Amino acid sequence: MMILMLVAAYLIGSLPAGLIITRRVAGVDVRRYGSGNIGMANVARVAGWKAGAVVLLVDAAKGVIPVLAATRLGAPPLWVAFAGMAAVIGHNWSAFLKGRGGKGVATTLGVLAVIAPLTVPVLAGVWLVMVALTRYSSVGSLTGLSLMPFLIWAFGYAQEAVLFGALAALLGIYQHRSNLVRLLQGRENKITLRSGRPS
Repeated sequence: MMILMLVAAYLIGSLPAGLIITRRVAGVDVRRYGSGNIGMANVARVAGWKAGAVVLLVDAAKGVIPVLAATRLGAPPLWVAFAGMAAVIGHNWSAFLKGRGGKGVATTLGVLAVIAPLTVPVLAGVWLVMVALTRYSSVGSLTGLSLMPFLIWAFGYAQEAVLFGALAALLGIYQHRSNLVRLLQGRENKITLRSGRPS
């Protein structure tokens, strides 16, 4: 039962919402533009802020749904955390994209909305402040990821939640390795929004 739960969580996480929504809204493959990522920030660049917001909500839901389902099924807290991690892994290495995917930030926040909800507005605020200061979505994400396990611990959540936060932070930072290189080289894409099909 637990293994099936993890497989289901992985498949839910694998749903490439950014790719699907951008194709419907702008008629293009979002992976061919901007950073090449399928997440909210790149979708917003390519297809507009509304499409980006929808992708954010769907990607977050991919974290919420498996964790709520695991909790309803009576899974122990560690397995609930594993279900959340499986969803993040699915987003990062999607079964539908030949093992490729996104950075996992929104899906991670979806998991935290269930297992450590007080951290979510703080992390969202950190992202907003850092993006406002730098105009780099990656800087906001990397800052939030770095703080995440410490915030979960500081708010007094269970050790399983802290473990999830630490593992998800490591995965998220690893997925941002190309962004780190571009930041160091001064080539990182700043946030810009489009209202339609890229030219």
